[in-house]
Amino acid sequence: MSERSAPKGVAEPRPAATVMLLRRAAAGADGVAGEPGMEVLLMRRVRSMGFAPGAYVFPGGRVDERDADGDLPWTGPSPDAWAGILGTDVRMARALVCAAVRETFEETGVLLASEPEVAGEPVITLDTGTEEWERDRLGLVDRSRSFTEVLSRRGLVVRTEWLRAWSRWITPRVEPRRFDTWFFAAELPPGQESRHVGGEADLTRWTDPSDAAAAWEAGRMPMLPPTVVSCRELAACRTLEGVRTARRDIVPIEPDVRDVGGQIRIVTPDGAHYPLPKPNATP
Repeated sequence: MSERSAPKGVAEPRPAATVMLLRRAAAGADGVAGEPGMEVLLMRRVRSMGFAPGAYVFPGGRVDERDADGDLPWTGPSPDAWAGILGTDVRMARALVCAAVRETFEETGVLLASEPEVAGEPVITLDTGTEEWERDRLGLVDRSRSFTEVLSRRGLVVRTEWLRAWSRWITPRVEPRRFDTWFFAAELPPGQESRHVGGEADLTRWTDPSDAAAAWEAGRMPMLPPTVVSCRELAACRTLEGVRTARRDIVPIEPDVRDVGGQIRIVTPDGAHYPLPKPNATP
């Protein structure tokens, strides 16, 4: 399931999805016109990982073939509408949206789903911290259970209207492992809390996106360029409302790796260049 064909000798990028999970910051935090600022969830990848060890990332991962399942319970924009937004065919759009929601749940315990909404009634808060939910989460991680099965058994629907398409980044061609990753933004659902569940991450933290960008600049938080750029873009929005109303054009961004002044740098199409992340930085 691929949207791009790589030239001969270049690794094919695998489709993936990642979610910038956001929440309102505590009262008094920097915002606009009295509205509080916001925080984004970042996870530090364990240093044994083959891809970006020690780097801070958003929750996410590669698309699974079952993510394209047409029987997935669904509300919000249709797969056809998402295909137009994401610039893909319908099957890939369905898979990317599903992967975004599934991976977020697998890595944080936060589920962008609910019971079918009834007009005039509030959304019922999901408690995904129970033993039964944890068994399902682990079943998704080891692929012994499908996301459609987990949601359908409980009568839940994916709330795709809670996702906002943000950007699309493709790993440089020189890398042996490459991903074609669609970035989404989503607000923490009412009543839910994130959990540190281990696995690919050894640390999970909520932080102001401007603080995260500043920590990267100071060498305290290693991040790949897509994460740095996304944190800066979120910081420019200032508030959740700013993220909701930001104009986004989803076009593929594919950096290159070059020698810049005697140093190997990751260079984005706009000419900005970034150092390779160093996993020994401190949080």
